[in-house]
Amino acid sequence: MGLQNAKPSRKGANIPMLGLDSAGKSTLLYKLRYEDAFITMPTIGFNVDMIEAGKDFTLTFWDVGGQKKMRELWSNFLEDAGGLLYVVDSSDKRRLEESRREFELILKNESIRNVPVVVLANKQDLPGALNAEELTRKLKIKKYCSDRNWYVQPCCAITGEGLPEALQRVATFARQYKKSKETFNTLKEL
Repeated sequence: MGLQNAKPSRKGANIPMLGLDSAGKSTLLYKLRYEDAFITMPTIGFNVDMIEAGKDFTLTFWDVGGQKKMRELWSNFLEDAGGLLYVVDSSDKRRLEESRREFELILKNESIRNVPVVVLANKQDLPGALNAEELTRKLKIKKYCSDRNWYVQPCCAITGEGLPEALQRVATFARQYKKSKETFNTLKEL
């Protein structure tokens, strides 16, 4: 189950999409893939979709349900990840601490040590949504991501605002990570 059984294409990367339930992961994935917003149901299990990030690189997104029971399985989707996309409902301040705790747990997993992270501050269209700087502070991203590339992108899954930038950032980070990992493995063989 999960990414350990999914071999990415030679020129691509597996990208788990994690975050609490109702953060907007599935809506984001459908907007990225089909350029349309769909009405979604809570994800029981996972959705997977491939998105071309340029002519020579494919990102395989694993949208994993965010309910408590599903979170227990998140670690299965971290092995062989070329990046992590963590989605936060930036307008839901009452669940922000819960999201921060889950984010911290993910980043402590050895499977994704040094793996780049893009945090999507979703639902920017709603009143009181935290901006990128506020979310960086609240999630303690500088503390937890000091060993890796990271970026916080404000976005709105419904309108698509911020999604092209997020996709570009994920692709850039994943390419860089893949190249550095290949270089490390080559040096290890010498």
